[in-house]
Amino acid sequence: MQQDQQDAQQELIARARAWLADDPDPQTRAELTALVDAAAGATGTGTGTGTGTDEGAAALDELAARFAGTLQFGTAGLRAELGAGPMRMNRAVVIKTAAGLASYLTQRQQPAAGAGQRPGLVVIGYDARHRSADFARDTAAVITGAGLRAVLLPRPLPTPVLAFAIRHLGAIAGVEVTASHNPPCDNGYKVYLGDGVAGTASRGGAQIVPPADAEIAAEIAAVAGVHEVPRPETGWEIAGEEVIDAYLERATGVLAPDSARAVQVVYTPLHGVGLATVSAAFARAGFPAPLVVTEQAEPDPDFPTVAFPHPEEPGAMDLAFATARAATAAAPGSPTSAPTSPDIVLASDPDADRCAVAVPDPAVPAGWRMLRGDEVGALLAAHLVRSGRVGQGSAGTFATTIVSSSLLSRIAATAGVPYAETLTGFKWLARVDGLRYAYEEALGYCTDPAGVRDKDGITAALLIAELAAELKAGGSSLPALLDELAVAHGLHATDQLSVRVEDLSVIAAAMQRLRAQPPTALAGLPVTSAQDLSLGSDALPPTDGLRYHLAGDAASGVRSARVIVRPSGTEPKLKCYLEVVLPVGAPDALPAARTRAADVLAAVKRDLADAAGI
Repeated sequence: MQQDQQDAQQELIARARAWLADDPDPQTRAELTALVDAAAGATGTGTGTGTGTDEGAAALDELAARFAGTLQFGTAGLRAELGAGPMRMNRAVVIKTAAGLASYLTQRQQPAAGAGQRPGLVVIGYDARHRSADFARDTAAVITGAGLRAVLLPRPLPTPVLAFAIRHLGAIAGVEVTASHNPPCDNGYKVYLGDGVAGTASRGGAQIVPPADAEIAAEIAAVAGVHEVPRPETGWEIAGEEVIDAYLERATGVLAPDSARAVQVVYTPLHGVGLATVSAAFARAGFPAPLVVTEQAEPDPDFPTVAFPHPEEPGAMDLAFATARAATAAAPGSPTSAPTSPDIVLASDPDADRCAVAVPDPAVPAGWRMLRGDEVGALLAAHLVRSGRVGQGSAGTFATTIVSSSLLSRIAATAGVPYAETLTGFKWLARVDGLRYAYEEALGYCTDPAGVRDKDGITAALLIAELAAELKAGGSSLPALLDELAVAHGLHATDQLSVRVEDLSVIAAAMQRLRAQPPTALAGLPVTSAQDLSLGSDALPPTDGLRYHLAGDAASGVRSARVIVRPSGTEPKLKCYLEVVLPVGAPDALPAARTRAADVLAAVKRDLADAAGI
């Protein structure tokens, strides 16, 4: 047994040394060299002095984690911690990935329509995270070396600009280097396919889905080594400002020309890349300039003012709320003079493809309440219907994911709009036939699929600002519209049970336990159906998830309930999405309905946690 362990350790160190010999980056070579030396010293086979020490054992464990496999395309492409090795994000992984993508594209370019057809174009964008610019330049070099054309966006920009540029420039593919809202130590790599790639049903500018992801992965695996990949020093193009200007023109086009604009917004980009583009969009649209959270205004890959750079995480919005409170206190009528008191708070995640919304609420300590993604999704849908942009015979489908609220289906049915549900992620939502509007509960909204076939936090911010201004002009507000929707369609209350883990086996064990012993009741509500989503169906491809439908009754005050359990595709989390629907009937019944919904959701959480053993 001891000999087997030693052999395995030697094989691991040998693989690490082979990787080291092919690594083009001095930074990760130095990092991996230190790990290999410590690990070799611990096994007594190297020159290190740490034989048997905790340092050597830790190095072996770290090497085992880094060489446990290779990164695979998940819900949002590649995403992992920065560092050396095939299970980390680094230049070697990016170069191999770009080479595999280039090979895939070269083989599948559709035949030229006529003589003199230029090679296919790949457009590359990146955010302001650590190493993003390096990974983007490496990708441009590899694409150019493969005989394709590469266009690199001119600076760190929001992901929606890249998604727009794919269609605007007629690219056959796009790459965005970003880890979105992940921790500062992470980075990632998202791949989109445009038109002109045979056999992909790409929907022109959407993220990859099976089988393209597996086919690209096979091409990546076939790359023999980084040093064999051609990487010229020049040859790619740098996009001009006209691409960004075209995006802004398209983004502001989601607004009605004569709609209200008198709304004061507090905005934070959370140290990401959203500020310049959001500010330009608001100015072009004719809104007052947002009040920006100065401490979080500029891109900073370390995200120094937040524990986690995601608007939904505890504390992430504290500075935005403090800015809003200060502006309210200094509004006309107070001892000092300032612009109009803020009406809403908006936040982008670091790559600005998500949009968070908060509204004034004196009942909570911060004085501002974050709206759930499901609430914002319903508000935007209602706005599109109320303004006549959707419905009344106009074409287009509303879509959301299986983990999002069912309220959208009721809004769509009332408006006579087709409705669809997909698996989690905009790579699936973007493929809905005739899509007009889509959202998912994780703060993602697609309001202009003909321009950006992905979530777009900038157009969502514009539409929410327009809606808030229209409601304000009529003496109403976003919370008041949510009340109207609850009365009309029933109160659709949602919540999450989200468990972050260090050991991924905890998630696997919880899923296995629920499959082996599915709950028969949650919060006293009987489970009427338990669906294992890994088996797939006529409506949905297979995915690792479980779905429970719960029956309601008059005594419980619940019309229906639903639970989805799935591992996160981007973070080490088990995520459980809960919804209860209660009839309301009249506005004065809303407070009691909300109290009842909160009680039922809390009980579902407790019972589900017990059933999953988490």
